[in-house]
Amino acid sequence: MSADLDVYLAGIRAGDAQAFGAWLAQAEPSLRRGLRSFARQVDVEAVLQEALLRTWQVVPRFEADGKPNGLIRLAQRIAWNLSVSEVRRAKRHPTTDPELLEAGLDEAQRYEPHLPDPLLREAIAQCREKLPPQPQRALEVRLEGEGGVPDATLAERLGMRKNTFLQNIARARKLLLECLERAGVNLQTELA
Repeated sequence: MSADLDVYLAGIRAGDAQAFGAWLAQAEPSLRRGLRSFARQVDVEAVLQEALLRTWQVVPRFEADGKPNGLIRLAQRIAWNLSVSEVRRAKRHPTTDPELLEAGLDEAQRYEPHLPDPLLREAIAQCREKLPPQPQRALEVRLEGEGGVPDATLAERLGMRKNTFLQNIARARKLLLECLERAGVNLQTELA
């Protein structure tokens, strides 16, 4: 998401349903993407509707932090928390299909393991391509090492001192994080 949708905040705080509708029309795709990892476990539509209702209710008390799209980040946090609560509730009170019960199978056993989100992978790949050459090379070498090669060895392969290599890794991580945030990816949600 590139535009700062907090431009609608004053109208939404004043109770303007049209301002909230305009905000919602642009924010909804990002909010849905943020819930994709829960799609196999919860009713995403119900969670999204509840999150939007709660966002509407708490927006008068919302304090912007000066960063763009603060209201979207709030709504994403609400939706994520609701999803986590729903997953926990379902584990405490599992619903089991009678046919599966007869077969001796718990409903959770019929689901495939969580697959990676292709849109998230694409966003990461695009952000990696935008990295400056040195941080990009350092990150690539570290990923290729899969955690089994010491940093000193990786640095030597690139003709860098270990300290320079680690600085490039830190810079790559920072730039990736900033790029992903500009692309509307909430890493706290994705890594949960």
